[in-house]
Amino acid sequence: MPTVDVVDLNNQKVGELELADAVFAAEVNEALLYEAVRHERAGVRSGTAKTKTRHEVSGSGKKLWKQKGTGRARMGSIRSPIWRHGGTAHGPVPRDYSYKLPRKMVLGALRSALSAKLRDGELKIVQTFQFDGPKTKGIAAALKTLEAGRKVLVVDNDAENRSLQLGARNIAGVTLRASREVTAYDLLGHQHVLLSEAAARKLSEALA
Repeated sequence: MPTVDVVDLNNQKVGELELADAVFAAEVNEALLYEAVRHERAGVRSGTAKTKTRHEVSGSGKKLWKQKGTGRARMGSIRSPIWRHGGTAHGPVPRDYSYKLPRKMVLGALRSALSAKLRDGELKIVQTFQFDGPKTKGIAAALKTLEAGRKVLVVDNDAENRSLQLGARNIAGVTLRASREVTAYDLLGHQHVLLSEAAARKLSEALA
């Protein structure tokens, strides 16, 4: 089992924590991480692209000239797709791009992302995220002391930590997630990851 240091908000070591091999020392499956990111991005696509068909563009429905005898090609409508200002054939219509990814793939990608972050030294275990109050200045100072970098993901097991939520929401580049909500896309999209000790234990038990 990988053993990692547990630090306090002053970045001082206060203990050690053993993590599950299956979660934090798993083989990094890059193909699985790609699928997880693709799935996440597909779910947030707006899907609002729309073109008008020949039945939706403006224009008369009258036949332009008689069928025979003019020497011109037969034509039934000014709204035909082959005419300028006519409709579009087989154009995009509003659609939902999201799809379901198998649960085993979701969990496998999460294990790979956690293992990659720990391997690259971009994951740190913090004893607790307890602050005196919802003060942005104090939380920003703590993140700087923890050497969190410009883009940091903070994962806490306590979803009702109001001091952390209110104090960190104004800090650019900081994202908060509960341990049950964190995804592989969240982990890969941030330079550093800060896990509370409780969240690390929860992930280690739930994903093992």
